[in-house]
Amino acid sequence: LRQRKSFKSSPKLHNAQRLTGKRRTVIARHGPHQHEYDSVSKGCQGNGIRTTKYSLLSFIPMNLFQQFHRVANLYFLFLVMLNWVPVVEAFQKEITMIPLVVVLIVIAIKDALEDYRRYRFDQKVNNNVATVYSGKQQTYVDQRWQDVRVGDFVRLSCNEIIPADMLLLYSSDLHGVCYIETANLDGETNLKQRQVVRDLPQGSELTPENFHSRIECENPNNDLSRFRGYINARVGLHHDNLLLRSCTIRNTETIIGIVVYAGHETKAMKNNSGPRYKRSKLERRMNMDILWSVVLLVIMCLTSAIGHGLWLRNLEGASFLIPDTTSPALSGFYLFWTMIIVLQVLIPVSLYVSIEIVKLGQIFFIQNDVDFYNEYLDSRIQCRALNITEDLGQIQYVFSDKTGTLTENKMVFRRCTIAGVEYPHEENARRLEVYKPEEDEAMGRSHTLKSRASAKSLSCKSLSCNRSSVSLHTLTGHSEEEGEETSSPTLPRHSAFSSPMEKDVVPDPLLVQKLNCLSSPLFLLTDASMELTYIVDFFMALAICNTVVVSSPNQPRHVRFSLPRFSTLSPPHTTDSTRSFTGRLFARGKPASFTPSPSPIPTKRGTDPDGEPNFEDKIVQLNPGAWSGLENSNGAQDPPGELGADELIYEAESPDEAALVHAARAYHCTLRGHSLERLLVELPGMGSLAVRLLHILPFDSTRKRMSVVVRHPLTKQVVVYTKGADSVIMDLAESPKGAEQSESRQGHIKEQTQKHLDNYAREGLRTLCIAKRVLEEEEYEVWLKRHAFAETSIENREELLLESAQRLETNLTLLGATGIVDRLQEEVPETIEALQRAGVKVWVLTGDKQETAINIACACKLLRSTDQLLTANCGSKEACKALLLALRAEMECGEAAEGTSGFTLVVDGRTLEFALQEDLKGDFLELSRCCRAVICCRSTPLQKSQVVRLVQDQLQVMTLAIGDGANDVSMIQVADVGIGISGQEGMQAVMSSDFAISRFKHLRKLLLVHGHWCYTRLANMILYFFYKNVMYVNLLFWYQFFCGFSGSVMTNSWVLIFFNLLFTSAPPLLYGILDKDVSAETLIKLPELYKSGQNSKAYLASTFWLTMLDAIYQSLVCFFVPYFAYAGSDADMLSFGSPINASSLLIILLHQVIESRTLTWLHVLVLVGSALFYFSFTLVFSVVCVTCSPPTNPLGVDKLQMSQPLFYGVCALTTVLALLPRYTLTNTVVPTFFRENLKPGVSSSTWKTQTSRSLTLTSDSLQS
Repeated sequence: LRQRKSFKSSPKLHNAQRLTGKRRTVIARHGPHQHEYDSVSKGCQGNGIRTTKYSLLSFIPMNLFQQFHRVANLYFLFLVMLNWVPVVEAFQKEITMIPLVVVLIVIAIKDALEDYRRYRFDQKVNNNVATVYSGKQQTYVDQRWQDVRVGDFVRLSCNEIIPADMLLLYSSDLHGVCYIETANLDGETNLKQRQVVRDLPQGSELTPENFHSRIECENPNNDLSRFRGYINARVGLHHDNLLLRSCTIRNTETIIGIVVYAGHETKAMKNNSGPRYKRSKLERRMNMDILWSVVLLVIMCLTSAIGHGLWLRNLEGASFLIPDTTSPALSGFYLFWTMIIVLQVLIPVSLYVSIEIVKLGQIFFIQNDVDFYNEYLDSRIQCRALNITEDLGQIQYVFSDKTGTLTENKMVFRRCTIAGVEYPHEENARRLEVYKPEEDEAMGRSHTLKSRASAKSLSCKSLSCNRSSVSLHTLTGHSEEEGEETSSPTLPRHSAFSSPMEKDVVPDPLLVQKLNCLSSPLFLLTDASMELTYIVDFFMALAICNTVVVSSPNQPRHVRFSLPRFSTLSPPHTTDSTRSFTGRLFARGKPASFTPSPSPIPTKRGTDPDGEPNFEDKIVQLNPGAWSGLENSNGAQDPPGELGADELIYEAESPDEAALVHAARAYHCTLRGHSLERLLVELPGMGSLAVRLLHILPFDSTRKRMSVVVRHPLTKQVVVYTKGADSVIMDLAESPKGAEQSESRQGHIKEQTQKHLDNYAREGLRTLCIAKRVLEEEEYEVWLKRHAFAETSIENREELLLESAQRLETNLTLLGATGIVDRLQEEVPETIEALQRAGVKVWVLTGDKQETAINIACACKLLRSTDQLLTANCGSKEACKALLLALRAEMECGEAAEGTSGFTLVVDGRTLEFALQEDLKGDFLELSRCCRAVICCRSTPLQKSQVVRLVQDQLQVMTLAIGDGANDVSMIQVADVGIGISGQEGMQAVMSSDFAISRFKHLRKLLLVHGHWCYTRLANMILYFFYKNVMYVNLLFWYQFFCGFSGSVMTNSWVLIFFNLLFTSAPPLLYGILDKDVSAETLIKLPELYKSGQNSKAYLASTFWLTMLDAIYQSLVCFFVPYFAYAGSDADMLSFGSPINASSLLIILLHQVIESRTLTWLHVLVLVGSALFYFSFTLVFSVVCVTCSPPTNPLGVDKLQMSQPLFYGVCALTTVLALLPRYTLTNTVVPTFFRENLKPGVSSSTWKTQTSRSLTLTSDSLQS
């Protein structure tokens, strides 16, 4: 491999085709140029991967280096070092190190376990075996993935995983095609085609020793959809020639490729960014309060330092003072740092570790919530971002995609219009109304959350070569390997977009009878035959204008079939007279050469609008047998000897494609085979036809359409079939020139089609327009030269191909349009209604038509009957500005009108483009923030992300974006919380999201229940941490007023250090994971309770300072009650500190009991265990420790104190007096707060009844 800054010029390449920038040269490792391999392979990485952070030698230094990036750890390291300075030393040097060491060890153990899991995964991947060519043995041998190198030849068979990014050089497919499944890369299970490099000889297997070509390609990058390069300085290489690591070979017996990128240079590894990390809003607030704690610490230390200096100055020369030359000011300075060490607990060093543990616990319970489990998909919720669970409880705006998010994304053909005639498919509509999804009882699945792995392995096994592609050489039934026999029956396979609801389309009777005419040679009426041309072309386009892969479910593995030539295909029941009649029909149907009669097109049976006899009356003779069984297509039987249509499996890249192919099949326009060069299509009355496929112009978001260029099997003309968005196709459809009647007919078709499209949109149907263009040979040749140049270009290839496609897709003849229904997901209206009651504003950002989006908004209750609809459709920036101001004025007038519950704004894509410009942002935002909902139609992926960022930045609100497709990735990544839906469009949205769910309805419980719980739990736990630290530290501070601000403490240093580290550390963790302030049932019934999180009422600045005041009050009670109780006694310093420590522990533990709304046996166990641990430790310490805490001696102190009744009396009185205000506050203010957030009409008694379920002492609440 060799990397350079730029290419040398080559006379064989045009300047536009040169690959500029850094590039790579690849030669065969064991080819004719192998002597050069070592020199050009410098800098090339091996194929072994390493995702671990550490090694055995580097773990300790690297882990410590990363941990000390945290300011809190650096702060405590500073305190440890400070305690080693003799003049400011407060404790034993070893004791001060304990908190930091414990925190570092806990985090190091966690990091080590995570890294070990990554190590085991790396080993498993690196030890996978692939078949690689060996130069020494002159054959292919098994080799581990980690030993594969750039330039190696790798041979793979069906179902094997690709070990590295390889250039496809050979395929056993006769047309040089390889099918891959990219599920491991992007989650999509539909098959994708890859093509052998052009100009390489096919037919015999590649011989590595004779491969003398040099490959020039771009340097490794993370762009999955792009690959540029050339071979032998003349043949262009593109992403269709590249096999990506982690993909799986399907439906192809053998392929051979040469490795161009290996290991961490592969595109899959370049895109492996690991888990997502974001900083939550609560964490940002907590960091600010930690700074306040630092300020409080400095104030306390300054007070002590000043007090100590004044105390020394006032007592200068006192007999009990040890003579010292240090001045009072310098002593005060030293004491400042001593107090920093003594009061170090005020900064909660363990809080960060505790938060990580609590969030892991919260995620565990979210992921194991059975309500999020989807039995059909065998999937549950995925938590990909580990540190923003509390943000789920603070969402204020939800931005949602429509298709696949609010709807099923299971596209079902509903109705169509052809040549201006609408076919309502009423029977098909009734079928959809009564349809209920069938349970998959054949699989016998009874899933639990633990059965996921086994189910996945089963599904992987079923995706085998047994569903080999029905390309055109597989239809004759002659095996190339007749000696091989099938060893076992194949398993049934589930294919995407192929449920019975999607496949079983009921044909329209009128359209069936019109198509029957193809079987009637006597049908020669001029105007009717013209319409029939449109109908057949329409269904031809539905069948072939796609990238569908045709598969067979029961094809034995490795049994290959051959088809000698397309010209030998002879349909069994098609007579020559019928074929020749159809050929004349299409020839006469050419818009440029055929003049129709004045009779208009019939619109329904009986008579047309002008009173002419209908289509049925013009039929001279029909052949009923040709369409027997079509009215009940579900049970139709195909003629013997042919592969039944019901036995074909269509694997489409989108549900729209699958729906249209199934619709065409319902009319016996069946796509039976699909290869790189040819298609096999069965048309009614004509049997199977071989269609030569010249070009595929794939769909892109710029053109919003796709096209295929074919050689028509009957007329032999070059025909372009196009399908796409109606907004684009209608503009490209132009009237033919030269014939007035033909031009009038096209105008009539466009007018009628537009009316039908508007009706479809109002019904909420997704619309696609179908068109075609017939090319003259000279015109095609001119276009072909330009297109060939674009295809072989290296630089600007995408732009050139776009221009080439746009040049061809003009002057289209409009054939018709389709209406596809995408049903609403279950419980979507209830979910949106609950979110709106919770104070969440829901915006829908969709690429659909305005009418379709409004219809769906009404169906899902986003748009209510009492809402006033505001529509913004503009053609210029000035008009947009004026309209925004006018709508704002209309809103202000409408606010006073009766019967209006709110406003809903509907904006189209063009207006949104203007509104997002800098000078109109404010007006648009001011208008939209006053609306109850906003619907953005015809919006692009970029506009979606711009809208989310605008609202998020300008309004300073918490946003959530939810979608299911690649076009939603940008807004998912921009939002504070991104949620992907694992639906019908692959896993791009899921892989970019923070959380992944399978249905939109899960958003209701995720936000209203788990979001509320996570936020309140974490907020209360953080406040509790601040409380207990401030409360305990203040005890040490009050003591300074009675010891001359000397930095002494009334307890031994071991208890002081362990108090927060061990004795009171476990209860907050349990509190943060299991506490439920309100039950799940109540949160679902009363979504208004969610508003507390939106307004951050659980963690306001006032709440923080109120907690601080309460901690200071409790510390005063805890210190001065024992002080007055032991006043005048002979109790020493440690005897005085013993009841203070015990009382503070009881107060802190019982304080949490008061704050908790859920008490289980586990809570009781931890709370009682913490108290018993403290008393056991102090007793043992006082009995066995003699010199553990110099210069003080705690021997027997706690044992003596605990044997006296005064100790227990002081502890009881102190605890009651300290907790009384908190108990009163909790039982008066909190219920009032909840009642204020309830909807009108819900009484406090109802709230008490519903929330009382949370206060249990049984194990059932923990299990729930």
